[in-house]
Amino acid sequence: MKLLFTPEAEHQASEMDAWWREHRPGARDLFARELAQVGDLIAVNPNVGVTYTTSSGRTAKRVLMPKTRNHVYFEVDEDQGRVVVLAVWGAPRGRGPAL
Repeated sequence: MKLLFTPEAEHQASEMDAWWREHRPGARDLFARELAQVGDLIAVNPNVGVTYTTSSGRTAKRVLMPKTRNHVYFEVDEDQGRVVVLAVWGAPRGRGPAL
């Protein structure tokens, strides 16, 4: 399946990557590598992850990036053959993103 990011998810990922490169000198590219791995995983197997339901009732799937402790929230559009990343969100925040 084709992997796409919403503009908001792309912005979140860029911000996290910049933060990681600045604050983790021993593993500057870890976030980017882990995000790429998760992207490959969900593009090939979009059924992975846990179903996440927002307070408004919207559902998405969520996969944890274990080393950087971020979640990737995504939806699968079978008809269009694509996986759309909705958010890249820090798991330690204790709450999910506004989807």
